[in-house]
Amino acid sequence: MSALNLDGVIAYPVTPFTPDGERVDADRLAALVERLVASGVHAVAPLGSTGESAYLEESEWRTAAEAAVSAVAGRVPTVVGVAELTTRGAVRRARLAERAGASAVMVLPLSYWRLDEREIVRHYTEVADAVGIEVMVYNNPATAGVDLGPELMVSLVEGVENITMVKESTGDLGRMHRLHHLTGGELPFYNGSNPLAFAALTAGAAGWCTAAPCLIPEETLALHRAVRAGDLAGAAEVFRRQLGVLQFIVRGGLPTTVKAGLALRGFDAGGPRPPLLPLDAERTAELAGLLAAVDAGRVV
Repeated sequence: MSALNLDGVIAYPVTPFTPDGERVDADRLAALVERLVASGVHAVAPLGSTGESAYLEESEWRTAAEAAVSAVAGRVPTVVGVAELTTRGAVRRARLAERAGASAVMVLPLSYWRLDEREIVRHYTEVADAVGIEVMVYNNPATAGVDLGPELMVSLVEGVENITMVKESTGDLGRMHRLHHLTGGELPFYNGSNPLAFAALTAGAAGWCTAAPCLIPEETLALHRAVRAGDLAGAAEVFRRQLGVLQFIVRGGLPTTVKAGLALRGFDAGGPRPPLLPLDAERTAELAGLLAAVDAGRVV
C-alpha cells in the first residue's frame, strides 16, 4: 500500500492562462499553489479535470506540471494528473511528472473505443512500470468513458507493485464500502465526488480530492478535522454550510466555476479555455451569494 500515508484534503488547482488565453501562466499557477499549501491542505493535485489537462498541449502540460511541483517545493505531496488516450502518451506524461519531482501520478484512462479489462490492466501496468513513483488509479467514467469497478481497482493495486491508491469519483457510496470491504480497510481510497464528501470520509475514505480549497479552504479542512476527531455532529454541520458551494461548482463545471470563484475571491486565474466559456453574470452572482453564506457561517 501507499508509503505516502496521505490522509486528508488533496487540493486541485485550476490552470491559469495568460490574458489572451494563449499560454499557461506559470507564475499565477505557482501563486495559487502557494495559497493552497499555506491554507493547510494535505496535498496538491495539479492537472486533473479542474486543471483543464484535456485542453493543454504537451508543452503547456509540462509547464504546468513543473510550475506546480516547484511551487509545492516538497512541503506536501504532489499528485500530478495523467489522462491520455494512448498508453504511450500516458507513459510520457507520467515520466515527465516524475522528472519534475512529483510524489505520485493519478492516472485516468481515457477512451474513444470502449476498453475491456485486459486493455485497462495493460494500460495501467505499462504506466506504472515506466516510473518509480506511486500511481493512483482514478475512476471517473463521467469524463473518461471508462468505468473501473471496485474489484478491478483492487486487483490493480494487488497486482502491480507501485499502484498503491485509488480515487473513486462516481458518487456511489456503495463502491466505497465495497473497496473498504475487499481490502479489510487496508487500501487507501479517496473520494472525488464533492457532494459525497461527508459520507465518504465517514465510510473510511483516506481523503477527499477536491477543488473546493481554492475557494473555501477553511471549511474543507474543518470537515476533515471533525470527521477524524470523531465529531460527526460537528462534521455534519460544517458540511451543510459548504454543500451549496460544492454542488454549484460541480454542476457548473469545475474549471469554469472555480475560476469565477477565484475572481470573486480577488485572485485572477483567467478564463477557461474554449470550448469552455466563463461563467455568466447570473450564475456568477449566485456563486457570490453562496460564498458569502459560507463566509457568514450560514446554511443555504
